[in-house]
Amino acid sequence: MSVVISVGMADYKIARAPDLLLTAGLGSCIGICIHDPFLKVGGMAHIMLPTANGSLGGNLAKYADTAMELLLRDIAGMGANKSRLRAKMAGGAQMFSFPGKPPVLKIGDRNAEAVEKELKKYGIPLLVADVGGSFGRTIHFDVGTGALRIRTINQGEKVV
Repeated sequence: MSVVISVGMADYKIARAPDLLLTAGLGSCIGICIHDPFLKVGGMAHIMLPTANGSLGGNLAKYADTAMELLLRDIAGMGANKSRLRAKMAGGAQMFSFPGKPPVLKIGDRNAEAVEKELKKYGIPLLVADVGGSFGRTIHFDVGTGALRIRTINQGEKVV
């Protein structure tokens, strides 16, 4: 019987099959899921900002660069092999815009770019990226199968 493990904002969790990882409320944030299909282990981080900019204090799970490091360390601690790791991500929306004005900050785009940069740095292929738009997402990640279920308001649900 599987357990659903909730991943909060600026948080990350690891799990092994048959458990599921869930995060809700992805707006400009990115939900990054890393999976070792052979061992059926993986993890999810709910990333709020692109970089820690050298900050060593506070919640390191908040930033793409430091959260990825923590997540990968803990997945490796479960026995995962870096050469088998695969990634999927969702989120990175532009949640607020004003008519006639260009988007400000573009934090969703910057978050997605930062996560992709980290994945390249570690040599982890990104299989799916459901990012952008102007709508929030909730994601469920099955660490046994690697399936990512993405639910969006007014956009429906898909499994990738």
